[in-house]
Amino acid sequence: MQLIVAAVGHKMPAWIEAGFQEYAKRMPPECRLVLKEIKPIERSSGKNAETVMAQERTRIEAALPKGGRVIALDEHGVHMTTVQLSQQLSIWQQQGGDVSFVIGGADGLDAEFKKNADMLLRLSNMTLPHGLVRVILAEQLYRAWSILRNHPYHRV
Repeated sequence: MQLIVAAVGHKMPAWIEAGFQEYAKRMPPECRLVLKEIKPIERSSGKNAETVMAQERTRIEAALPKGGRVIALDEHGVHMTTVQLSQQLSIWQQQGGDVSFVIGGADGLDAEFKKNADMLLRLSNMTLPHGLVRVILAEQLYRAWSILRNHPYHRV
């Protein structure tokens, strides 16, 4: 199973890339964590937010594996504890297939994309920078995996 973080945005600062890679390298081969960066649509005077999000949706969908589960990160999504995320991760592992976590661009995710996602997930009640969301999500996925394996990384 692969856990894919599909994120609109590229050319992140080195500390964001290093943070994500730190947790990605800790994941075992049977639960690989992979980043897929999606180039954002350039905003011009002729494009409104809806147009930009629709065009980014096309790029996002092209980057996702076919038949996998899609989890859209959204401020109106389900709020989970880390333990609940680990339980969900266990279910996904049993069901098989890849799981893609999608982080939208500056304007967010297209409404139709969110409607078609398997789940909307909220990481925080606070607004977070998109690059930092990658790192936080990677850490939480690693922590969820460590809970399932009784790894000492997660201490209660």
